[in-house]
Formats: sequence, C-alpha cells, structure tokens
Amino acid sequence: MAGTDRPFIPVRIAVLTVSDTRTLADDKSGQTLADRIAEAGHVLAARDIVTDDKALIRDRVLAWSRHNDIDVVITTGGTGFTGRDVTPEALEPIFEKRMDGFSEVFHRISYDKIGTSTVQSRATGGVVNATFVFVLPGSPGACRDAWDGILKPQLDYRHMPCNFVEIMPRLDEHLRRGGGQ
Repeated sequence: MAGTDRPFIPVRIAVLTVSDTRTLADDKSGQTLADRIAEAGHVLAARDIVTDDKALIRDRVLAWSRHNDIDVVITTGGTGFTGRDVTPEALEPIFEKRMDGFSEVFHRISYDKIGTSTVQSRATGGVVNATFVFVLPGSPGACRDAWDGILKPQLDYRHMPCNFVEIMPRLDEHLRRGGGQ
C-alpha cells in the first residue's frame, strides 16, 4: 500500500548477472531487472556480468557495496544446485544481516507460478556494508516475480506500513557505534 503524502525517492541499484555463457547483448534476466528499475523511476547505477566464480561474485558485490552511489545490489543467476551454481556460497558469508523473509516471500510468490519447482532456487537476501543485496535465480520470470512482488514495493518510500528505503540511513548504525557485526 502506498502512502500518497510521501515523495518518491529514487534508489540507486546495481545489477550483476552471474553466468558462464551470457553477454550484455543476450542477458534477458539482467535486462528484465534493468527495465523494471528504470520503469519504477529508480537509477540503474551499474550493470555487469561475471562468471560463476565465488571470488569474482564476492569481489564485485563487495566493491559495489562500498560505493556511496549504490544503495542496492541485485544479482541474477547461480542459485540452483548444479556444480557451477555458487552465488549464495559467495555472498551469504559476507552478509552482516541475513534477510530470511526475502527468501520465504520469494518462494511463496514463485510457488503460485511454478509450483514445487521453486524448491530448486536458493534465492536469498542480506545486507553488506549498509547495502541491500538480493540474490535471484537466473530466469527472467524469477526476476519479474521478485521485482514485482517484493522489490518494487519495498524499494518505494511511499510503501506503507514500512519499506527498505526508510531504514537505509540506519543500516550501518552498528558500525557507527563501534559494535562491529
């Protein structure tokens, strides 16, 4: 539900596609996210593709999380169970806070569309360096479901009763207090 008395605040979002085979020219999932980010009025702050390599995935997300001009990182790809699917393994160890509810709601939405096949995704979310990080499957449908059903409303400051935007300024307060993790 949107609160009409609040202004829209554009969020700066980076999109990372994890794939051994995709290029920007044929990256349908990354393009789906980029299009929806723009349509919602947000800023596509960065976009890149890395191979299914834990160090490359982690390094790109860590670098983006340290940029003051990036508020959110969304990855797509590498959440399945095959040997090359390593995105959760790359990113969950660096989450300062894990967002279990993101995975649960994603699976609920996904179940309504693809049934029990949703169990083959290890979608997850968390916070890294006061930056929201969302790890999505590599299909355009999964990216649409996550954006439309969760991320679009939660990244809209007008969404009530609460949203991610209103808590962004406080994501690093544990660091400012000297509390570490």
